[in-house]
Amino acid sequence: MSINYQDRIPNNVDLGSNRTLQRALEHWQPEFLNWWQELGPRDFQVADVYLRTATSVDAKGWATYGYVRMPDYRWGIFLAGRDPERRIGFGDSYGQEVWQQIPGEYRATLRRLIVTQGDTEPASVEQQRMLGHIAPSLYDMRNLFQVNVEEGRHLWAMVYLLHAYFGRDGREEAEELLERHSGDADKPRILGTFNEPIRDWLSFFMFTYFTDRDGKFQLKSLAESSFDPLARTCSFMLTEEAHHMFVGDTGINRVVRRTLEVMKELGTEDPAAVRNAGAIDLPTVQKYLNFWFSSSLDLFGSETSSNAASYFANGLKGRPDESRYEDHIATDQAYVLEVPDGNGGFKTEEIPMRNAMNDVTRGSYVKDCDMGVTRWNRVIEKAGYSFRLSLPSTRFRRNIGSWAGVPTDPTGKPITQDEFNAQIGNWLPSDSDRAYIMSLMHGVHEQGKMAAWIAPPDRGINNNPVDYEYVKMH
Repeated sequence: MSINYQDRIPNNVDLGSNRTLQRALEHWQPEFLNWWQELGPRDFQVADVYLRTATSVDAKGWATYGYVRMPDYRWGIFLAGRDPERRIGFGDSYGQEVWQQIPGEYRATLRRLIVTQGDTEPASVEQQRMLGHIAPSLYDMRNLFQVNVEEGRHLWAMVYLLHAYFGRDGREEAEELLERHSGDADKPRILGTFNEPIRDWLSFFMFTYFTDRDGKFQLKSLAESSFDPLARTCSFMLTEEAHHMFVGDTGINRVVRRTLEVMKELGTEDPAAVRNAGAIDLPTVQKYLNFWFSSSLDLFGSETSSNAASYFANGLKGRPDESRYEDHIATDQAYVLEVPDGNGGFKTEEIPMRNAMNDVTRGSYVKDCDMGVTRWNRVIEKAGYSFRLSLPSTRFRRNIGSWAGVPTDPTGKPITQDEFNAQIGNWLPSDSDRAYIMSLMHGVHEQGKMAAWIAPPDRGINNNPVDYEYVKMH
């Protein structure tokens, strides 16, 4: 059954009664659709895709399933319900009422935070636009498109805030979100990771596991904001972000499971033999993991940051799950960092806790990432093999912060640049690794079929079987 909603823009922000805002967003919508047609999923705009659409924030409405052509998807604007008792949860104004409008002195800073978050959403759609052609199954293709339309909705969420609270500046920023493009030499996306090409599905699974998880922690930090509409927007976005990380987590798990099956059939762990049989050897999985994890670490910013300190002091951006900390003001606490000592080693340095907020969030992120690695390793262990996947050190291959440009091995041990250059092909995907992965990428678009390099999922979507016709091609 096709979904048919009357509103062009389903929402719970009372758009109907705010004609000025509605007109502004209806003016922006054609530009968004042009961008979607040009830089969204390539060649699948007329396919009927079994998608989940949010029509309200309650349990019944936020996950309505049905076949939709992607350009007809109802990109809505939803904020989690307002809590009239909510108070500022951290910083210098701790305990005061949250803001429904933005205090003048914080307009520029909040606009920058919203634009930076908003810029990542269309960027990932652009990065993933060719992947439908090489999807390993209709189930996977549908998951890709679900991620894509939800990134589009998250863009709408940020654009709503820009239009509703920032006047002309906000409208101009909303237009520029469609003018920057991933990997564009002249107008790239704001954050480096979002300019990396994603040409294969192993990269896609790593991106949705590691980079979308960064998104989760940024959204959790903004969900603590004293600016209540931003906090409520991010709270609702987190319900959708969970699916993106699920796609990455189960995708990598299925790659590993298939590899183990092949190793068992062949009676060998030899990577060359595994590749000859058309599977992805575990050392190559580790290299991709090293690449995407280290790339995503930089998204949190520098370990020491006066910006992070002022965001926290002013109540703009908190720590994820701020309520679990005892001290919400953090003026009398110190944080210990390990930094390079300039002689090929490292030393400890104490900084004020507020200046360390990026690293506090990064620490929570690393623990969260490690949970998936532990799950994948359990699968390997259960199959009787000694190989283990692992997260590299947070010092490895950094381009931002204290360890930027400092050569280390994946355990974080400082080494010479020559040693790093000699070993890099063992730690990160080489050109030949990437070429091998690409050689496996043949689209499997027949109902019930699955590419040979990945195991089927444990279950289908919304109680449907795995071999359901999740995408109907025309």
